[in-house]
Amino acid sequence: MVPKTLQKHLIKIGVNADAVAHKTVYTAYDLAKTTGVNLAHIAKTILIKVEPHYGENKFKHIIAVLPASHQLDLKKFKAALKAKKISIADERLMSKLFKIKAGALTPFSAMHGNVPVFIDKALLKAKKIMTRSGSFTDSVFLKPKDFLEATAGSISSFAKKVIGKK
Repeated sequence: MVPKTLQKHLIKIGVNADAVAHKTVYTAYDLAKTTGVNLAHIAKTILIKVEPHYGENKFKHIIAVLPASHQLDLKKFKAALKAKKISIADERLMSKLFKIKAGALTPFSAMHGNVPVFIDKALLKAKKIMTRSGSFTDSVFLKPKDFLEATAGSISSFAKKVIGKK
C-alpha cells in the first residue's frame, strides 16, 4: 500500500497518481524487471551530500532524480550546483536524516523535510514516470507535469545514459 503521507501529499496538491503493487524490490533495476517498465521511465532517487561553503558549518543535502537507464555524472551535477564538493550519501545517513528504511528514499521533497530536489531532464521525456512511494512493494505512476509538481523539483542536466540500457 502507498504510504499515507504520500497519499495525503498528492491529495493536498491535487495530483493524480496510479498506484502499482508489486513484489518486494530494493533497486530501480529490480523494479523495472518486476514490472516490465522501461528503465528510462523509472525514477532513480539518490541523496547527495553537498560540502558547505566557507563560513557555513553544515553539510546540505539534495535529492537527485534521474532515469534508471542513466548514471549520475557527479562532475556535471557539481557544476550545475556550483558546489565546492559533492558526494553520494550512504544509506545510513539517509535512514538517520529522514527516519526511513535504507533504500526507501522518494523524490517527494515534502516527505523529507523539503530537501531540494533536482530532476534530470531526460526523465521528463517519459509519458508516465514510475517512482518509489516510500514502500518496497508499491510504486506510483505520474505524468511528467504532475511529477514536477509533486516533487517540487528543479530541472537540470546531470545524468549520462548507460550504454545498452533502455
